[in-house]
Amino acid sequence: MTGAVNPKTSRTPEVVLNRIAKRKTAAPSGASPGEQSFVYVLGSFHKGRYISYVGWTNDVARRLDQHNAGTGARSTRGRVWILLHTESFETRNEAMSREWHLKRDRVFRKQLMDGIRAKARSEVTRTKNEAL
Repeated sequence: MTGAVNPKTSRTPEVVLNRIAKRKTAAPSGASPGEQSFVYVLGSFHKGRYISYVGWTNDVARRLDQHNAGTGARSTRGRVWILLHTESFETRNEAMSREWHLKRDRVFRKQLMDGIRAKARSEVTRTKNEAL
């Protein structure tokens, strides 16, 4: 099938159909088949306040190391982060969607941070008791 060249794109119909076929057979969301994506919530105590960060990745341990090394997102640099929560998803789109929702779910993030505050207080109390 030979068709006329589209004057707007300078492509023949065969080229267009080949590109459409490739898109349909490609792995969803650019992820390789079988690769899981994760959403994670990090927490940190810095300059007298507790803060949280939400992100997504294919490798949680590597990403946490990047954040703690200062090579992660700009807003996470200069702090020590701990992993508070993770969720796994089959596709990158699902993980990114959940990340979007978690970033807006302040109540959930506050509950996670309250758990860290309680743990930090109990450690301080335990340390003080051991010193006596």
